[in-house]
Amino acid sequence: MRKLVLFMHVSLDGYASDLNGGLDWIPYNEEMEKYAEEVVSEVGSPVYGRNTYQLMESYWPAVLNDPNASKHDLDHATWLQDVKKIVISSTLNKAEWKNTMLIKDRIAEEIAALKQQPGKDLVIFGSPGAAKTLLQFGLIDEFLLTLCPVVLGGGKSVFDGGGEKIKLNLRSSRTLGSGIIATRYELVK
Repeated sequence: MRKLVLFMHVSLDGYASDLNGGLDWIPYNEEMEKYAEEVVSEVGSPVYGRNTYQLMESYWPAVLNDPNASKHDLDHATWLQDVKKIVISSTLNKAEWKNTMLIKDRIAEEIAALKQQPGKDLVIFGSPGAAKTLLQFGLIDEFLLTLCPVVLGGGKSVFDGGGEKIKLNLRSSRTLGSGIIATRYELVK
C-alpha cells in the first residue's frame, strides 16, 4: 500500500505562501535542491491542486527544449514529463500534460484507490488547497515540512480552519545550512 505524503515549505507561522501567493521567501539553494531530489526519489506520482498543476505545466515542459537549462532542471523536467501526475480540481475541465490524471469529484474514493496500488508513494507538492481537502478527508499519512526561517504574518495555510486536532509523530529532522529545518512526521492514527 502506498502512502499519501504532503511535501510543503512553510513559514514559522504556518503559511505555505505569502498574502500574494508568492514563494520568494523560501531560501532555495543547492542544498535545498539536493533535499528536494531526495524527496522526488520517493515519489511514484506527484499530486497537485489546480493552481500548482497549471504553474508546473506552464513551466517544466518548456525546460526540455531550453539549451540553457541546467542538468538538474533537465533531469527534473524529463521525470515530470514521464511520471504519472495527478491533479485534483473541481474547476479544471481537462488536464492535457502528458500522463496526467484529473480527479474532479469522488476525491476521497479516487485517492484511496490509488493508495491501494503498488509502487512508490503519492506526494502532494505544495498545493495548499488540495492538501487541505485531502487532510480533511483523513488521507494524508506523512508530512514532509520544510520550516523556513521567516515569519510571514499572513498567507495561505493548510492547517487553518479545520477545527480538528492532528497528532503527528516526528520520524526525522535535520537543519540545512540556510536555517531550514527539514522534518518528516507521520500521522498518529
